Amino acid sequence: MTESRIDMSQDPYQARTLPQLVAASAGTYAERVAITDGDVELTYAQLDAARRDAGRAFLAAGLERGDRIAIWAPNMYQWIIAAIGAQSVGAVLVPLNTRLKGGEAAYILRTSGARLLFSVGDFLGVNYPQLLEGESLPALEQVVLFSGEASGTTSWDAFLAGGHELPVAQVDERAAALTPEDTLDILFTSGTTGKPKGVVTSHGQNIRTFETWSATVGLRSDDNYLIINPFFHSFGYKAGWLASIICGARMVPVKSFDLDAVLGLVAREKISMIPGPPTIYQSLLAHPRRHEYDLSSLRLAVTGAAPVPVELVRQMREELGFEVVVTAYGLTETCGVVSICRADDSPERISCTSGRAMDGVEMQCVDSAGHAVPAGTPGEIWCRGFNVMQGYLDNPEETAHTITADGWLRTGDVGVMDADGYIRITDRIKDMFIVGGFNCYPAEIENTLCSMPGVARAAVIGVPDERMGEVARAYIVAMPGTAPDEEAVIAWCRDNMANYKVPRSVRFMEEFPMNAGGKVLKTELRRLAEGDAG
Repeated sequence: MTESRIDMSQDPYQARTLPQLVAASAGTYAERVAITDGDVELTYAQLDAARRDAGRAFLAAGLERGDRIAIWAPNMYQWIIAAIGAQSVGAVLVPLNTRLKGGEAAYILRTSGARLLFSVGDFLGVNYPQLLEGESLPALEQVVLFSGEASGTTSWDAFLAGGHELPVAQVDERAAALTPEDTLDILFTSGTTGKPKGVVTSHGQNIRTFETWSATVGLRSDDNYLIINPFFHSFGYKAGWLASIICGARMVPVKSFDLDAVLGLVAREKISMIPGPPTIYQSLLAHPRRHEYDLSSLRLAVTGAAPVPVELVRQMREELGFEVVVTAYGLTETCGVVSICRADDSPERISCTSGRAMDGVEMQCVDSAGHAVPAGTPGEIWCRGFNVMQGYLDNPEETAHTITADGWLRTGDVGVMDADGYIRITDRIKDMFIVGGFNCYPAEIENTLCSMPGVARAAVIGVPDERMGEVARAYIVAMPGTAPDEEAVIAWCRDNMANYKVPRSVRFMEEFPMNAGGKVLKTELRRLAEGDAG
């Protein structure tokens, strides 16, 4: 019997800190452009100088090793400089989702004890500092704005000027005292099962994770990387600008996704790398004037967070011109990555799996007792290795519940691993529902539905049923120019999946409610279902 387990590599590895990484990249790629953000362009040498300049300002503000700073802003070059400047003097980064309301952001600021907050005065009509008015934030000493204005705040330029009298050597001394085991950041989970939890990870493990990720997906120093994914998420931050610094790639941050603007950027900046959920690529393919843009520079796509139809992989290669299309799987609790497809994997493997464990990491599927199950058998995905978080911030009980005594992280995801170690995510344990005694995994039904002609995206939930207990309901976003109806979808499903999996009802939507990482908010769909007697 083949067990669905992959052994962990014991290869020696030289761990590094964030300031060591940025300084090394500046030495190797000094005159190469690191960031292009509108009219602003910084080389790697200039980025390193900006890091040390920001580090002086943090020291002048009295920041001590281990203190937390929060960033609540869209993707922009100042975000990166503030983050690496703070991390270079031992501060801990706490990114805030730009979709948070004031009370939600205040909860994270209070829980993390952030002393400084970096934000913007206006983004998409929202003044972030104003959202915090009336909130109790006893640890917060200063709010600094990268752009815009708000009462009681400091401008970014004024903040930087505060450190000009300090010698740069003080930044270098603080950086030299850091170790790879020091905390780099605290990212808060989405809070879908309660209050958000702070995930604590270190310098060394994050850098190793994304050195491995970059080498596996094939990110290169000559890539122009369009970072669409938000910096507050591990996909935009760690697989985005951190991976770019590791490889010496050029970063082109995008504040908000606008399809025409993105197509223009691809043509103008000769973008070669675009990551994101499948909807990004489906939108590019469906654009009526796509042929008017030069997309010949596109080379690398890394996707995930939703089912990826085989046909989409083929279209990305043949119509958009991507040489490499890969999928990956990860969690905030694993620095963002557990498994990755390889560049030479088949379209079917890329579509139907989330790759195999990255080098140096173990994965296994287990039953409810924690015993590894045979290949091809569904089980909870556990992983172990250098990528597993240090723990949840100030929450030892939840940490002990999530990480076993021998270091396995319980992901809460259900998957099936094949004999080669490739994992197919079938669902979250909490999303599974039971139809007449059969376990139903929504992601499995969604994957099948996405292969139906006319279906762009599908999301499935369980809804109450008098006879069966629960049955599947499908929510569908149709392809442009198509109009599938409920009866046709159900009939197609009856021909293509086991009867207990077939949705008994179908609802059509213009778009799904999604979080910043591109995942469908099933909680919102359940609320819709509760108010829909049909």
